[in-house]
Amino acid sequence: LLPPPPKESQGIEANCNTSIFSCADEKEKFEPTVFRDTIIQGLNEAGNDLEAVAKFLDATGSRQDYRRYADTLFDILIAGSMLAPGGTRIDDGDKTKVTEYCVFGATEDQETIRDYAQVFNKLNRRYKYLEKAFEDAVKKLLLFLKAFSTSEQTKLAILTGILLANGSLPATILTSLFSDSLVKEGISASFAVKVFKAWMAEKDANAVTSSLRKVNLDKRLLELFPANKQNFEHFATYFTNAGLKELSDFLRIQQNLGTRKELQKELQEKFSQEYPVREIVLYVKEEMKRNDLPEQAVIGLLWTCIMNAVEWNKKEELVTEQALKHLKQYAPLLAVFSTQGQSELILLQKIQEYCYDNIHFMKAFQKIVVLFYKADVLSEEAILKWYKEAHVAKGKSIFLEQMKKFVEWLQNAEEGNLNERH
Repeated sequence: LLPPPPKESQGIEANCNTSIFSCADEKEKFEPTVFRDTIIQGLNEAGNDLEAVAKFLDATGSRQDYRRYADTLFDILIAGSMLAPGGTRIDDGDKTKVTEYCVFGATEDQETIRDYAQVFNKLNRRYKYLEKAFEDAVKKLLLFLKAFSTSEQTKLAILTGILLANGSLPATILTSLFSDSLVKEGISASFAVKVFKAWMAEKDANAVTSSLRKVNLDKRLLELFPANKQNFEHFATYFTNAGLKELSDFLRIQQNLGTRKELQKELQEKFSQEYPVREIVLYVKEEMKRNDLPEQAVIGLLWTCIMNAVEWNKKEELVTEQALKHLKQYAPLLAVFSTQGQSELILLQKIQEYCYDNIHFMKAFQKIVVLFYKADVLSEEAILKWYKEAHVAKGKSIFLEQMKKFVEWLQNAEEGNLNERH
């Protein structure tokens, strides 16, 4: 007879018999390390031959469970080892659990990192289910930036920029950079600059800003900086000094558009409540100064708001009289903000477009222009320039015909003035 098994082993056997799941869980706990060792060994054998790396990953995917261990796979391919929460390496000081043949071990230049980006592209094309896992892995790594060296951050930024440029990653991954701890330490802004530089080296500024706009990140760029630095001036200086003036210009335009929408909303309210012209002038001047808005940006808004403030008569013969009475009231307001030739031309074009788009106003165009000429809103120089070259296509032949006699009168008056001077 065999002696009974020791109590210790009896306990293990009993546990396995009573709960096979706990044994399976115990076994599964160690499987990532087996997976890790397989991947690291393959990368070490392939070395710097990225073609061999791609082939190894392609073949290994049919034997190893990439779906389950995608996080581990991308940790190793980018950082060279498994990562604990926060980004620290899980290697227990054992060099066999780490590989230098990864993105962080690569040379810090765009061309080399572009070759690594191709490895990811091939892998994700071969195993489509990895695409979402890869996106999640990069978002996670961006949250771990503090754990990486400056050089490693730069390499990850270049990789991210290249993958954003070729469409392998969506711009939404950049939301990780709005993490408070990264923003506070200035990591978000410096990393974003490197990403945008790499991205623009592959594409152009328009492609970058278009991608940001599609996912509404264009409205959040200031959030890369701490609260006390979330202003356009700081952003412009920081990005311009980093060689990214295009993004500074883009944000300025975006901010102006946002400001104009708010300004138009406020103006519309003031017109509907029939604020005195003097008060509207003061308000607009303050807003122009506060938001650094040029006159040319304001004149079109004023025209739109003035015309939206009225319920227009549907009869053509009555609407002209109604329009002239209404516009005469606000001509002094428009005169304040049409002191430059370009502003006058913008106003003329806006009037032309409005009269074309609102059919009852088709015959009112010339009368409106003459009214504004007499009220010193429009100069003869601006009217003649509009007539000769600065008109828009909408209703061009109709409006030029309407203006023909008045333009001839202006030209004759101008010639008369010249003769008097001589």
